[in-house]
Amino acid sequence: MSRVTVIGAGFAALTAVRKLRAADPALGIDLIAPKPEFVYYPGTIWIPTGLRQPEDLVIPLTGFFERLGVTYHQASAESLRDAGRVVLTDQGEVANDGLIIACGGRFIRKLPGIEHSYLPCGGVEVAARIRNRLGALSGGSLAFGFAGNPKEPSAMRGGPVFEFLFGIDSWLRKQGKRDKFKLVFFTPAEKPGQRLGPKAVEGLMREMAKRDIDTHLGHKLKGFTADKVMTEGGEFAADMILFMPGMTGNQWFDNTELPRSEGGMLKANQYCQVEGWDKVYVAGDSGSFPGPEWMPKQAHMADLQAEAAVANLLDGFGGKAPGHTFKAELMCIVDTRSSGMFVARTAKRNIVMPSFVGFHWAKRLFEWNYLRRYR
Repeated sequence: MSRVTVIGAGFAALTAVRKLRAADPALGIDLIAPKPEFVYYPGTIWIPTGLRQPEDLVIPLTGFFERLGVTYHQASAESLRDAGRVVLTDQGEVANDGLIIACGGRFIRKLPGIEHSYLPCGGVEVAARIRNRLGALSGGSLAFGFAGNPKEPSAMRGGPVFEFLFGIDSWLRKQGKRDKFKLVFFTPAEKPGQRLGPKAVEGLMREMAKRDIDTHLGHKLKGFTADKVMTEGGEFAADMILFMPGMTGNQWFDNTELPRSEGGMLKANQYCQVEGWDKVYVAGDSGSFPGPEWMPKQAHMADLQAEAAVANLLDGFGGKAPGHTFKAELMCIVDTRSSGMFVARTAKRNIVMPSFVGFHWAKRLFEWNYLRRYR
């Protein structure tokens, strides 16, 4: 009986587990992750304003593992041996006949003073701290920004920052406190949201103008203090800073001979196979994949890559060469807490639908439907 090891417990990893088990009831599946839980990061945008509590978004996976016959290893990957056939962890070794690396990416937290900022995708604990800080303020300046990895165009996650920004603005208005706060959006890019497409950029800028949100665009960031954002184009006061830096690969990749992109991610081909490595695949934020520069780092894309990785790995067990590719597709709802703007982008089209209350409820319905498979 063949055994597959999956590293990670996020979107790509759990999709890989489901697809593996659906394809072969007898397949051995090992999963390595520090905790037996799934954190639904898209829902953290609602924690600061009370639509979600941290416990709503952390799903214990013990039952899911039992139902799908997964052997769970509570450990952290540290390296590989024997061309990927053995994963070395801080709790011992796990052998495999095939490997799927889906352990996410790592944020580049190198800017001076970055410890004074809150990382929007830092997990439910960080989102709760944002909620607590916001609740303690009676007024002031709130700064929301993101940056990328110059060496890895796709390693950027700006969408959630827009959602934190618009959601907090909506909440402050509902509380009757918006006039006591100045909201500032900042990024080194001159046109924020370009990955969503030109139409989306225009829509986002219109939304900011409508909400009286100031912008500080096109200036390289220099750093932060406890009450200030500093850029090469000037500085401005901030009583709370939310900042999403660019992403790179996990630290443990440095302990391996896995091929890396210039930006530090694992180099993958169009089949999600790690270049030059037999039966070693990558999906989600860990990988650098061929495709358009706008190809997103988001859950939907991770799921698509995981499906391709599983199909190719199973074909490999049967002696077939990889042949399954994934579709480069961006699909999201930029939520405002009470409405949302729908954005979709493929190689052929870019669809942007204006903010509509139904999209907010569609996002909440999607969350419920997605999570029930793991509860």
